[in-house]
Amino acid sequence: MDFFDNHTKLFGAAFLLFLVLTVFVALVPAINNEKNNAPLPGFQPLSDDAVKGKALFVANGCVACHTQQVRNVDMDKMWGQRPSVAPDYAANERTDLWRNTATLMGTERTGPDLTSIGTRQPSKEWNLVHLFNPRIVVKESIMPAYPWLFEVKKEPSQEDVIVTVPERYVKEGGILVAKKEALQLVAYLLSLKQTELPGGAPPNGMVSTFLYKKETKEGSEETSANPGPDGSALYATHCQACHQPTGEGLKGAFPALKGSEIVVNDNPELMLNIIINGYDAREEFGVMPAIGKNAELKPDEIAAIMNHERTSWGNNARKLSGQEVSKLMDAIKQLPNQ
Repeated sequence: MDFFDNHTKLFGAAFLLFLVLTVFVALVPAINNEKNNAPLPGFQPLSDDAVKGKALFVANGCVACHTQQVRNVDMDKMWGQRPSVAPDYAANERTDLWRNTATLMGTERTGPDLTSIGTRQPSKEWNLVHLFNPRIVVKESIMPAYPWLFEVKKEPSQEDVIVTVPERYVKEGGILVAKKEALQLVAYLLSLKQTELPGGAPPNGMVSTFLYKKETKEGSEETSANPGPDGSALYATHCQACHQPTGEGLKGAFPALKGSEIVVNDNPELMLNIIINGYDAREEFGVMPAIGKNAELKPDEIAAIMNHERTSWGNNARKLSGQEVSKLMDAIKQLPNQ
């Protein structure tokens, strides 16, 4: 009982217990993790702007809705080229003396996973418009707008980055420009790309096929009735955010597919090349990402997207088969990006 009546011994024992638990519960596992994990060989450190953008990502609460961890489940295939692994987070260090490591893996999937958003949507212009008001490019989006990252100027300087949005969104009648905070946040988003595994990914998506292996029973609905890929759904997943559900694009930012000479051309080679390799030849529009390569789309999936675009919104071009697209893809592999 003398022990419990002596406050010096009591608090001394509690402090000693705290130190022992800190060593074995926190320090030893942390040292073990640091010793056994390292970034992948091709890892690219964040730029200075991206580091500041990451701080803005935290400060604005983005992690509350967006994860950065591709799970080994079928529904996460669209968020990255492979499931996330421990080395993807090994480069994260303490923010500073007082703030812990910000891995930003997230817990709430209200918005899309951002593990590979820099690959899926590499357009700085699109990301700036999306930050200013997500409903401009994704009508159904529930993401809050971040207008305080932008300002309206009557006469922007040459250094200002002008953001093209519909006139009704700029009430003062001036020109919308991005503040440095918006550019830093976008720099961070564009830096989010999955590092390629050592040795490169095996051809034909073997990694994904192995990791996402799914057994189907003979005679099941999935094997007995296969209507082919849904072009409308694939368009909504990969194309709609820029080109819009109406196919009319966004004036001054993303081109229209409705009535496009490239889309309705009887020779689909250029259209297919743009889908596979991306497009960045017109300064007035944002960069078109290499959708076909990034998402590892198969010929029949690309054909479904192309047929949807070639026969929607008044377009009336001939449909393409998966075999025809497959042959053209083999020829396009030898061509440079347009």
